[in-house]
Amino acid sequence: MDFTFNDDQLAFREAISRFLMTEAAPEMLREIWETDVGRSQELRNKIAEQGLTALSVPEAEGGLGMDDVTWALMTQELGYYAIPDSLADTAYVASGLLAGLPAGHPARADLLPRIADGSLRIAISHPVNALVSDAQLAQVLILTDGDDIHVVPRSHVDVENHPSIDASRRLGVVTWTPSSATCVASGEQGRALQDRLLDRGALSVAGQLLGLAQRMLDLSVDYVAQRKQFGKPIGSFQAVKHHLADVARYIEQAKPVLYRAAHASARGDVNAGVWVSQARLAANEASWIAARKGIQVHGAMGYTWEVDLQMFMKRAWALDASWGERGFHKNRVSDYLFADATGLGPGHTFEE
Repeated sequence: MDFTFNDDQLAFREAISRFLMTEAAPEMLREIWETDVGRSQELRNKIAEQGLTALSVPEAEGGLGMDDVTWALMTQELGYYAIPDSLADTAYVASGLLAGLPAGHPARADLLPRIADGSLRIAISHPVNALVSDAQLAQVLILTDGDDIHVVPRSHVDVENHPSIDASRRLGVVTWTPSSATCVASGEQGRALQDRLLDRGALSVAGQLLGLAQRMLDLSVDYVAQRKQFGKPIGSFQAVKHHLADVARYIEQAKPVLYRAAHASARGDVNAGVWVSQARLAANEASWIAARKGIQVHGAMGYTWEVDLQMFMKRAWALDASWGERGFHKNRVSDYLFADATGLGPGHTFEE
């Protein structure tokens, strides 16, 4: 099988990267985050014009109809440029759930075209997330109640703001009352869609964490090339080279794991959740190593507001437990590995 990305996928990634390099520079993001809402509708509209919000929306609802594999590239770009995670929640996670509803379903028909044109912001709740990102700013929320999934207007919920270490995140505790009028799926269908919601959310975060890790590595490489001690750039010292080489190794090892998970998710693999959890763990590790080594080579100034490194470092810390903390994903992987039906381990190596 050919697991390489096609020309359209690579060209789309390059176009998004060039766009965000200009429109989402760190100094611009700082200005946005310091506003009361911490968001820019103008930037959101420009991103929609590039087609990113339409990426996962089926063609019947005005989208491009691309799958999880393409998003594995896009979420890395969103992480690299520190775009608020609610964009991926709306354009990737929520659109995937809505596209799973029957054709002609009122929620699907109403919301997917609005996601595609960038006019709709959706916040998503799930049992693994105690806090809901962008709940205060969303027009619509996707909320779970047992096996049921509800699509709820913002006016029907109360949101209590919750601070985050990441200045870009707007978190909230949501209080609401379920009703039959807002329920879009229940029972077996509701459980299946919740599982899909979790896998897409975790896959989205994994991609963003890898993008963040790459950005922290690039910032660190730039810094050690300029900072001098004893008349030489500190990047010429072997110990510093080893630190950054470790980061590069973790990133490169995590990428194929992410792409394997995206491939399984796109094809509805019965064990897709296991691959997604593996990708989350690998991406978490890469981002933590990138943050720790980045701080080491920057010194204490890496924590300060004036240095760009802290923007990406704090985002990586904040996302680490989003859509399932490490223990949750480790349990999903271990349950698969040690199940009798899996057929792994020394007892299955040789046939009797």
